[in-house]
Amino acid sequence: MLRALLLLPLLSAASSAAEPVTFKLWPGGAPEPAGFKSQPEEVMKREPDDGIRRVAHVSDPDVTFYPAAGATTTILVCPGGGYNILAIEHEGSAVCRFLNEHGYHAALLKYRVPRRDPANPSREPLQDAQRAIGLLRNRAAEIGLQPDRLGILGFSAGGHLAVTTALHQGERTYPQDAKLDAANVRPDFCIPVYPAYLVGKDDTFTLLPEVKVTGQSPPMCLIHAHDDKGVTSSSASALLYLEYKKLGLPCELHIYSLGGHGFGMKRRDQPVQEWPSRVVEWLKVSGW
Repeated sequence: MLRALLLLPLLSAASSAAEPVTFKLWPGGAPEPAGFKSQPEEVMKREPDDGIRRVAHVSDPDVTFYPAAGATTTILVCPGGGYNILAIEHEGSAVCRFLNEHGYHAALLKYRVPRRDPANPSREPLQDAQRAIGLLRNRAAEIGLQPDRLGILGFSAGGHLAVTTALHQGERTYPQDAKLDAANVRPDFCIPVYPAYLVGKDDTFTLLPEVKVTGQSPPMCLIHAHDDKGVTSSSASALLYLEYKKLGLPCELHIYSLGGHGFGMKRRDQPVQEWPSRVVEWLKVSGW
């Protein structure tokens, strides 16, 4: 009995240490465009209910860290939603829980939506992603992660954000804060799942000019469904893979026959529902 009582504080501490912790990305307010007026954040539901939890009007973005005991690699998860809303559960929190179960720290990025500038919809989300990576690396010792083992995973618009963050040269469009930022905000690897907006709606067989792979681009694992169409066409992932192949960079590509768009962590009676296992296999064989 005495031994059990002595263990209680340790068990309590271990339990509390495993709880997710949320960090605000912009404690003094996010750098919004002139004239932008925010609306109250809300969770939207469709009728009839399609089971998708949508978060709208995000103006106070944050990152929630989901720790996993013994993990050495952290993955920043970016939900999709067309840069208008965030599919925060089946492309967000459920993914984080899956990663935890397989021995990875996860961090859920709640970035700003809707689009501030339709011509440049990823400007503010890119700021949020860069700040999130900087914050996690800055606080690595405090929260127990390794700063040189931090990757990014995203879906649809979040997949576009993941690619943009990975291929970006690291320039910042916001004032840096030594307590929140790090010098290096490029992820160590990138996992785009049905990434959007890498090709145009009128030509889905050519990457947009801003999608530029260089010799410094991080390893990538691409997931898509062949029957995805339009600006989310599977051709985008195939084209991006070929750019990696040209430069001899590490890359893996999975294109499933069926799956459409937006499958995320939904259960489907199709092989595409096994995509998370393919990602874990890639992570392991790649040393992550």
